[in-house]
Amino acid sequence: MSEVYAARRERLRECCSAGGSATALISRPANVRYLSGAAPEGAVLLLGMDQDVLVCTGPLDDQYADGRPDEAVRVQVLPVPAGDTAVAAADLASAQGAESLAVEENHLTVGRYRAMNSVAPRLRLGDLGGAVEQLRVVKDEEEIALLRIGAEIVDQALSELLESILVGRTERHLALELERRLVDHGADGPAFTTSVATGPNSGRRSHRPTDRRVEEGDFLSVCLGATYRGYRCEIGRTFVIGTSPADWQIELYDLVFAAQRAGRQALTPGAAYRDVDRAARQVLDSAGYGSGIPALTGHGVGLEIDEDPQLAPAAMGKLDACVPVTVEPGVHLPGRGGVRIDDTLVVRPEADGGPELLTITTKELLAL
Repeated sequence: MSEVYAARRERLRECCSAGGSATALISRPANVRYLSGAAPEGAVLLLGMDQDVLVCTGPLDDQYADGRPDEAVRVQVLPVPAGDTAVAAADLASAQGAESLAVEENHLTVGRYRAMNSVAPRLRLGDLGGAVEQLRVVKDEEEIALLRIGAEIVDQALSELLESILVGRTERHLALELERRLVDHGADGPAFTTSVATGPNSGRRSHRPTDRRVEEGDFLSVCLGATYRGYRCEIGRTFVIGTSPADWQIELYDLVFAAQRAGRQALTPGAAYRDVDRAARQVLDSAGYGSGIPALTGHGVGLEIDEDPQLAPAAMGKLDACVPVTVEPGVHLPGRGGVRIDDTLVVRPEADGGPELLTITTKELLAL
């Protein structure tokens, strides 16, 4: 993997040079991890004049869960654990003879920015913007393989829950059980707070589980994600509890499923982000559910659960191959409940079979 991290840093160095900076300071944890292979808490990465340095607050544990840094990156531990790694990195860049340093302004506090200016007053600080995030959009096959394993874990956890007795249990209890099952199957942990929503809560985006108990006839919507070796993916499904679904439940489910299928089919290299959103959204709009549709149809996933691209009405840009995204339309009817269906997929050209579905739990409307 050392060559992979080196190539990523070289691409970023080219971006910095084009912007007039010979050095860069990376402080956002996911970006540090992407470029160096590890992101210990509080660590920053300096792309220096003559050497790349991971500045840490303490020595690295050999058992560190996120792995070891790339061997080509020098690790420098602060002599005082309470010191500021970004300030130390700015001082180091100045000592190397750098005249400018590109930083992630959106990730730095005003106080930290001022402290860096104070220790290296001759160093011109510029904004790196979202350069690293843009590099992260297209994944290599090793990254996709990690996402694929994460998807297998969420599928396993969800399928086991569906085999258990659900009536009478609370949303909170079911969410905790799902998160335990994720770890049991090899996940580092949940990718985000697991959402379990029943009855009138079902179909809500990012619903926080409550003490409401599952009842016969409820819609039950579940959204969970797994983190595996730093990479995150998600799945969302909706079921009916105990009895045959009512006519309105079948109608609403079929509609959301049709919208989700339209969004998935629109995932082709070169497709505009907003066109993917439109493909799913117009199915729901045409049925009169425009007011209950979430603000976006999907988003990228990777080292963070919500990355670029955003599949939304005003999103600018076009999809590339090897971009993993979610497609997750839904409808929530206040007081009644609703449906969410969420998959993680990888954009692939038609010659390679079209979009690769990572999360494979059935989307049939099951009565549990």
